[in-house]
Amino acid sequence: MTERLEPARPTGLRERKKRRTRDSLLRVALELFTTQGYERTTVDEIADAVEVSQRTFFRYFASKEEVAFTVVSMVEARFLAAVRERPADENPLTALRNAVTWAWESVDEAIEAVVPIELHMRTYQMIESTPALLAVHLRRSTELEDAIARVIAEREGLDVDTDLRPRIAVAAFGGVMRLTGRMWGRREDASLEAIREMTARCLDHLEPALGGDWH
Repeated sequence: MTERLEPARPTGLRERKKRRTRDSLLRVALELFTTQGYERTTVDEIADAVEVSQRTFFRYFASKEEVAFTVVSMVEARFLAAVRERPADENPLTALRNAVTWAWESVDEAIEAVVPIELHMRTYQMIESTPALLAVHLRRSTELEDAIARVIAEREGLDVDTDLRPRIAVAAFGGVMRLTGRMWGRREDASLEAIREMTARCLDHLEPALGGDWH
């Protein structure tokens, strides 16, 4: 007896429908977070706006927190991948700077495939100004720095657990990036160009601030 194979097209349609539902939940949630506040927005409200059940929401996202950091996670993953791919002859700080520059210059299309750039930038500002989310953001930043330090150590042929240099370099770099986010978050210009410019300006001061005579 010949086994009947399931046609490929319906499976593709189902996957596209699931993707559309997930993207709709994400966009609606971020719009609500940024217009009326993260704490004031409920899962039921997000689900109702997309005309799905709360149960459907939890099929795609474990929590409101996961939704808030979905695009941020994607951007962070691109940056970490970019660090791994930098040429071996770049010193650690140069590799980190070139990686973050590439990430900011190339991230537009990746973000736009999920949410409008403008909405992502508003979300980033919302995270910076929401205490509960800022605490999560700082924890995530620490975890990201640990992962980056391990990549840097591997590039340099060092043991990250016995040689402090990779962690110190990444801590200094990460501190500048957090400062960049805070400074940009206080500006009225919430554009991608503005945070690119702010990132470059802050990183220009990194090496001079680490040594030499400030006078």
